Amino acid sequence: MILVTGATGHVGSELVSALARAGAPVRAFSRSAASADLPTGAEGVSGDLNSADSVAAALDGVRAVFMMPGHQQAHESLAAMRAAGVERVVLLSGASVPDGDTSNAVTRYMTEAESAVRESGLPWTFLRPFSFMSNTLEWAEALRAGSDTVRAPFAGARSAVVDPRDIAAVAALALTGSGHEGRAYTLSGPEALLPADRARILGEVLGRTLRFEALSDEEARAVMEARMPVEYVDAFFGFFAEGTLDESPVLPAVGDLTGRPPRTFAQWAQAHADAFRGAAAFRM
Repeated sequence: MILVTGATGHVGSELVSALARAGAPVRAFSRSAASADLPTGAEGVSGDLNSADSVAAALDGVRAVFMMPGHQQAHESLAAMRAAGVERVVLLSGASVPDGDTSNAVTRYMTEAESAVRESGLPWTFLRPFSFMSNTLEWAEALRAGSDTVRAPFAGARSAVVDPRDIAAVAALALTGSGHEGRAYTLSGPEALLPADRARILGEVLGRTLRFEALSDEEARAVMEARMPVEYVDAFFGFFAEGTLDESPVLPAVGDLTGRPPRTFAQWAQAHADAFRGAAAFRM
């Protein structure tokens, strides 16, 4: 049995689907997993990653775990996994970890998550993806409402954004196969894009001409601080305004590991076009 935490999120939902399609026994774990629309063959269990007892209750028969970072009681949860006979952990981490700048709040919590897994003594694999293509869903509400203007921060930051489906494909390999223990994979998409490039491509998929408008740093801070703590806003400004994180390189890991090229942004946009048209709800 494979336990997928964060199972209703961008990567977790793709991973549950990938494992179920492959016929692997999978248990989906999140606060809403028990009531979620899961693929045939997947078992849903409601739980809270901030509670080691909640994690321990979901471990019956589990031999591999996909783990999200940044949660309380990570050490206790990992101890429960070891006691339950878990044989490998695949952790979703971040591309900034190798820089080692723990003054950056995002880098710090990713680094702490990796350290907890290392210290657990369990065989591990770390996935360090670039920014997700699915972050583009932040534009969906305005586009569904009829606006043809996309407004976004960090207009000059070029990123080889990666499809969560490709992250999930690599995670599935690491959870079900050997040879990935003790490895950290940095995952990118196939092309480095500016936010304006994503707006143009999305518009082509939707059959609309979208206009990109850069948010000023002041506007970006106000928007971001409305939905996340200031220390995380500072972290993203460090990454993408000050340039401490370079996500522009196109890296080979997805292709090397899966045997196929990573999906393009146009492919992601085509698969999720209804979320921007309003014709169907996208599962978050």
